[in-house]
Amino acid sequence: MEIKILGTGCAKCNALFKAVNETVQEMGVSADVVKVETMDEIVEAGVLITPGLMINGKLKVMGKVPGKGDLKRYILQEI
Repeated sequence: MEIKILGTGCAKCNALFKAVNETVQEMGVSADVVKVETMDEIVEAGVLITPGLMINGKLKVMGKVPGKGDLKRYILQEI
């Protein structure tokens, strides 16, 4: 599983990165969690408001940091 956090390094982007890593660890899921910070890649992914969350190439969220319950649901959808 590939999970991308798309954002330029703002506080929300860092919070999402931390929350995703914690959630993946709690769930015991094998996933590569990657930060994407270049504007070209962020725009190419369709993210207009950061942070963005992409799982297995599918954009799940943009512009907010979802709670752990939502993160777990998004991850389970892609297993």
